Amino acid sequence: MAHYTKSQIAELKKDLSIEDTVTGYPMSFATTWGIFSPRAIDDGSIMLLKYLEVEPDDKCLDLGCGYGVLGLTMAKMAPQGEVIMVDKDFVAVNYANKNAKKNNTPHASARLSNGFSDVPEKEFNVIVSNIPAKVGNELLYIFLNDAYQRLAPGGRLYVVTITGLRDFMKRAFKEVFGNYKKHKQGPAYTVASATKEG
Repeated sequence: MAHYTKSQIAELKKDLSIEDTVTGYPMSFATTWGIFSPRAIDDGSIMLLKYLEVEPDDKCLDLGCGYGVLGLTMAKMAPQGEVIMVDKDFVAVNYANKNAKKNNTPHASARLSNGFSDVPEKEFNVIVSNIPAKVGNELLYIFLNDAYQRLAPGGRLYVVTITGLRDFMKRAFKEVFGNYKKHKQGPAYTVASATKEG
């Protein structure tokens, strides 16, 4: 078992820093141990961002934002829009708000919410989620229904999931939205979207 000295522990408590270019935007993220993918932007998010279409004035939501990779990239893509980021982990919310300042995106903010429980807003143009593998079918159906209710007509939900969930997602998207579009299926992750027709 690894043994850490007091000074190593103090070092571990310091913020980690990620500098990366995301869809052409130079981005900087403060992260910490205990938040998802603290050392580098995760492959699923990178894959989702390749297929994400956002207009400059879109109203966007990042469900399960972590330290803000998807939400803050959308804020760069929608400089005249608005981005709300939500997470059920208060540490993630703190870092997402810290990173909104770091990346000069005052039109993006994060708040604590269990799924959509604290999102009264509606008429979003784009909702994104990097859905955790172990979230469970019940919660996935809740997320999909809640997302559908909060999208503007023509609005889109983009998700990245582990590829093992792709058949379930296709079925669930078709049930809730009436449509399903697979953008990319890789060995590890699949990116898909659905549109609220109206």
